[in-house]
Amino acid sequence: MSEQETLSALTVFWQKTGKKLSVVIAAILVIVLGYIAYGSYIQSPKELKASEELFTAENYFRKDSFNLALNGSGAVPGFLKVISKYNGTKSANLAKLYAGICLLRTGQYQKAIEQLEDFDSKGSNQVEAKAEGLLGDAYSELKKNDQAIDHYKSAGNLFPEDQAISSEYLFRAALLSEVVGKNDQAVELFKTVKDKYPRTEKGFVVDKYLARLGVLN
Repeated sequence: MSEQETLSALTVFWQKTGKKLSVVIAAILVIVLGYIAYGSYIQSPKELKASEELFTAENYFRKDSFNLALNGSGAVPGFLKVISKYNGTKSANLAKLYAGICLLRTGQYQKAIEQLEDFDSKGSNQVEAKAEGLLGDAYSELKKNDQAIDHYKSAGNLFPEDQAISSEYLFRAALLSEVVGKNDQAVELFKTVKDKYPRTEKGFVVDKYLARLGVLN
């Protein structure tokens, strides 16, 4: 298969499944991040105020009102306001991840990268994996495939306990590797999905992609 044909196949794949999966991932993030944001810790007055304003922006986010979640409305602040107003707080840090998702969903890919790269996962491999995957999506949209591959690989290896997410991002890394002509790397990544995550959605279909690269059972 030519590079153009592979790229077309990847485009069709992304249109059918990638963006839908991103919505699912974002929904998972809301749950995980909500736990982190409102977990049991003693908040300073600044932290408390920041968390209250973050909560109002999250309400827009949950409704998929990404522009309002980013910029707020009237007296209601958005994630960008929380970041600038409460710099250094846990809520401002969390707002960077939310802002990255909103910017990605509204097609502002470079700005999404800036927010996501500035986010600190605070040692949570699960959250970091999802942030890395979002960075992969942003770089992929900008056609910076090598950077996208690196982030997808990182996302796929950070939290293997989440088999669905790990297999998905390793699969995306494999597809992009094939697009840029790194077939050996693509085969290795497809095989990892096949061997480590055989019962996932991508594990069930990976054989046909290996066969396309000349690897038969």
